[in-house]
Amino acid sequence: MNFQVFSRYSQLMAPHWLDPSEQQAWLGLLSATALLDSALDQQLRRDVGITHTTYAILAVLGEAPERTLHMQKLSVLVSSSPSRLSHAISRLEQHGYVRRSPCPRDRKAVHATLTDAGAKVMRSAAPGHVASVRQLVFDQLTPTQVRQLTKITAAILDALARAGRSVPDLSQIE
Repeated sequence: MNFQVFSRYSQLMAPHWLDPSEQQAWLGLLSATALLDSALDQQLRRDVGITHTTYAILAVLGEAPERTLHMQKLSVLVSSSPSRLSHAISRLEQHGYVRRSPCPRDRKAVHATLTDAGAKVMRSAAPGHVASVRQLVFDQLTPTQVRQLTKITAAILDALARAGRSVPDLSQIE
């Protein structure tokens, strides 16, 4: 291999390191998402005794037609692996918040349905959760920053979808 070919090959294989502003943005994103998830989890545990993950599952099911979703679709909407979601649904079934049932159109598929008890817990959790989200996120941003955040997260989700990840379709949320 001649030197020019080797040099070009090395350039292609070398990492494209983050510049200082990218590094600052990346570390800020990591810290903000981890700390935000922890703060929301802590608030929900304190106020109603459920986790942030539980709230997300209950809230998504609460918005679904007939409070029922195919487990695969639910796993995408709550950004969970099917296995992890199955364990979470088992715990929610034990509390009486969710019930599973076979899909009438696909014998291999399973639906998750929010029960009345689960809807009651979700309704009691929602005001405090929304207040925390507002206090920690939206009260800190201008309307322009909210629009920018929407575009930024959409771009990241688009890249993840192109990389083969299952991402929720947020364009259907009003």
